[in-house]
Amino acid sequence: MGKRIYFTVTNDLSYDQRMHRICGSLANAGYEVTLVGRKLPASLPLDKKPFRQLRLQCWFKKGKWFYAEYNIRLFFYLLFSRMDGICAIDLDTILPCLYVSKIKNIIRIYDAHELFTELKEVVSRPSIHNRWLRIEKKAVAQFKHGYTVSQGIAEIFKQRYGVEYACIRNMPVLKDIPASAIQEKFLLYQGAVNEARAFEWLIPAMKKIKTELVVCGTGNFMEQLRSLIKEHQVENKVYLRGQLFPKQLWEVSCRGYVGISIAENIGLNQYLALPNKFFDYIQAGLPQVTMDFPEYKRINDQYDIALLIPAADPEMIASAVNKLLDDTVLYERLRQNCLKARLELNWQKEETRLLAYYSNIFN
Repeated sequence: MGKRIYFTVTNDLSYDQRMHRICGSLANAGYEVTLVGRKLPASLPLDKKPFRQLRLQCWFKKGKWFYAEYNIRLFFYLLFSRMDGICAIDLDTILPCLYVSKIKNIIRIYDAHELFTELKEVVSRPSIHNRWLRIEKKAVAQFKHGYTVSQGIAEIFKQRYGVEYACIRNMPVLKDIPASAIQEKFLLYQGAVNEARAFEWLIPAMKKIKTELVVCGTGNFMEQLRSLIKEHQVENKVYLRGQLFPKQLWEVSCRGYVGISIAENIGLNQYLALPNKFFDYIQAGLPQVTMDFPEYKRINDQYDIALLIPAADPEMIASAVNKLLDDTVLYERLRQNCLKARLELNWQKEETRLLAYYSNIFN
């Protein structure tokens, strides 16, 4: 029997591609994996996976009361479950995992998808920031095993808490680009529609960008995004597709022309992040416009797959996107570089690091 590992998140599991990859890789390697999330009123039935999936139901749907209720329910569920190890995904599930691992005397692991206390929506609200910072200080130093999505974030954890975390990047599975996929000249944004994703600058830039924008995703900034689209009168150039299943999103990505992955430089999380969309665009062969931040620059210096801009400014955004639309020589060079880079920057390569990490912990 393989080692039993529980993973904990606060989403409803349906669209969490990173956790599907991690749990699937470990399950295929012989571990008994359970992924725990929450059930929402609009949650769809879960697809069959090689690991067990379970969703807890809560009365509260957001805010501090949701976090309090979910953490209590999660604690008691985990307490009465059999496991050899437990992995907290991000700070919002770390306390139940800490307490249960101590009670059961089992291995605990922290998987930081982001630097939670440095998110814009956290740092811009002092009382909330202080609350999460207290949780981070209390818990992270007690998780000697952990990994995160970029080397920069791993270094922050080492500076703050003396923990040596691995870097396991959020890369997509390598798969064939459909021969039937016909590129259409549109700008693609995929991923969470949240604060700090620079929509306040991207939407006004659309007035000067010579193509349409397709947004695939949802999040806490959707209402403001719709207001921005209306305010800048670009309703005929910006299309909101909402949350798509991975297969649907892949089909849209393969038809796109340019990817956009910009962010505000507010909070260290955005500055040091390596979001999955950065690699998803490469996998689909899309040159992209992104930020001249350390982690993006490190990869672009090696592979030359993007145009980097120093700030999320409407003029800079429009100029960079239009350059890719107009300069066919530049565009084709970056696209060919993407098609080469995708053979290296994919989950099949990255999962070897994940499996080695877990093998080292449990063996």
